[in-house]
Amino acid sequence: MSVPPRAVQLNEANAFLKEHPEVLYVDLLIADMNGVVRGKRIERTSLHKVYEKGINLPASLFALDINGSTVESTGLGLDIGDADRICYPIPDTLCNEPWQKRPTAQLLMTMHELEGEPFFADPREVLRQVVTKFDELGLTICAAFELEFYLIDQENVNGRPQPPRSPISGKRPHSTQVYLIDDLDEYVDCLQDILEGAKEQGIPADAIVKESAPAQFEVNLHHVADPIKACDYAVLLKRLIKNIAYDHEMDTTFMAKPYPGQAGNGLHVHISILDKEGKNIFASEDPEQNAALRHAIGGVLETLPAQMAFLCPNVNSYRRFGAQFYVPNSPCWGLDNRTVAIRVPTGSSDAVRIEHRVAGADANPYLLMASVLAGVHHGLTNKIEPGAPVEGNSYEQNEQSLPNNLRDALRELDDSEVMAKYIDPKYIDIFVACKESELEEFEHSISDLEYNWYLHTV
Repeated sequence: MSVPPRAVQLNEANAFLKEHPEVLYVDLLIADMNGVVRGKRIERTSLHKVYEKGINLPASLFALDINGSTVESTGLGLDIGDADRICYPIPDTLCNEPWQKRPTAQLLMTMHELEGEPFFADPREVLRQVVTKFDELGLTICAAFELEFYLIDQENVNGRPQPPRSPISGKRPHSTQVYLIDDLDEYVDCLQDILEGAKEQGIPADAIVKESAPAQFEVNLHHVADPIKACDYAVLLKRLIKNIAYDHEMDTTFMAKPYPGQAGNGLHVHISILDKEGKNIFASEDPEQNAALRHAIGGVLETLPAQMAFLCPNVNSYRRFGAQFYVPNSPCWGLDNRTVAIRVPTGSSDAVRIEHRVAGADANPYLLMASVLAGVHHGLTNKIEPGAPVEGNSYEQNEQSLPNNLRDALRELDDSEVMAKYIDPKYIDIFVACKESELEEFEHSISDLEYNWYLHTV
């Protein structure tokens, strides 16, 4: 991928600064392996230099664990002298940050080698490599995310989260009423500011719904015919939600399972595919008879065990699974069935698509999308049949068979010959090294429950 012409990018910068003379600073953003946004803040006078020459950041940015420490076993830290690479702006991502007291803009970046080639360990580049395989077939991916999150109080109780008090009633919610409009009203100012902030930033968020736990909500993003841009929107939406909530003296969490006994946070992705004429190849009055749809589903289901480490990348991710919370634990599919891993909505023949329902909100959107699209392409090119769709409750018909812990998921990914054809094995090694490092630290910690069970009893 070549770097966009400097003149084109400078025109973008000039137009923005002319339209927004009030802007004082610009945040330069790049999402790491965990989807955590990192970068630099510059003064507006330095923006042209960024467009002309980029900015330097260390390659080790993509070898950070969840705590922001470099995992040296990746080979991207001291082994290469913690050397810099160069980051360039992503076109059409320069916009205002509506939550800032001092007028500030933001700009997404992507990392390149010093010679100009994309840096292989940038998750955005990992996804781009998969997307090029569809380009070669003359196919265009349409994609959209549904992102779940909790509003939580800024004050924890013994280190654990609690729902925030309603700005209207002053009470903490306890309702598990899904789609309850009254709960939207309790936090209406914050939620409306999220939608309005998204509009200001060009993020296509078109709805917020109340989910099935206290102060849990879901934002729906409208589909776009660019899966990389769809992921950009998801990354920026998370940052927007967090900062708007701070403005309303609340916090947020996208942790997969913040509360025992309550629903976890999911990140569903909807995917359809357009041919060269712009027609949805999944479109059908009878989706079960559409060969392209079946094959795409077949490929996703076959690779689902190997996808799990990207879909559920943290120890906590696997606590989210359970039949009562509509989180599938086996590779299955169905028509308009929310108990399966791959749901095919049947509302309109033109809008037939795949809804992938496994990932948690703690997943990196780029890596989630890359792994799912790898399965889609694998299925289309190898004409893999998915088996019969599940009717009714899949939990009663299928035993749990997907990896149910991070260590097993990492093994599946590391051993997958199919995933290695789509995602650079060097990157898989880096991802596995980072996650194994986190897992080792977790397993060496001693939980409160262990003290309660064993300290005075054995």
